[in-house]
Amino acid sequence: MKLDRIDIRILHELQKNGRITNVELAELVHLSPSPCLMRVKKLQKSGYITGYSAQIDIAKLGPTLTVFTEITLKNHRQIDFSRFQQAIEKIEEAIECHLISGGYDYLVKFVTAGISDYQSIMERLIDAEVGIDKYFSFVVIKTPFAKSHLPLRTLFDV
Repeated sequence: MKLDRIDIRILHELQKNGRITNVELAELVHLSPSPCLMRVKKLQKSGYITGYSAQIDIAKLGPTLTVFTEITLKNHRQIDFSRFQQAIEKIEEAIECHLISGGYDYLVKFVTAGISDYQSIMERLIDAEVGIDKYFSFVVIKTPFAKSHLPLRTLFDV
């Protein structure tokens, strides 16, 4: 399915407000409600929209710790990457995992209740022998902003 400007606008608006009514969405993207709803359903069916979720202000729930961790594997065969990825995906506190180029293999973002919880996770990973050679931890002091939406309009020139 090839997307046009209206599809991109629909995605842009939905990522800003997933609870928007179809009538409001149609107005924002300059369509009538019926064709707008058909496009949204088509975007969902084609996998462009993978789900909807609530954005939580975690600071209101209590203290947490965010840590970015650079991880280097001992070996670099496909089976080594696969073993590590399967292990890290099972850890609920690992909320992002990126295979990257450069001086290390993965950048993982953890959100935990505190430093001791983070250290326990890392110790379990090391003990599980999932191929970690070394890791470096970067504790987040403050997050001035974190965007939850992608810059679709500038990425795709709409």
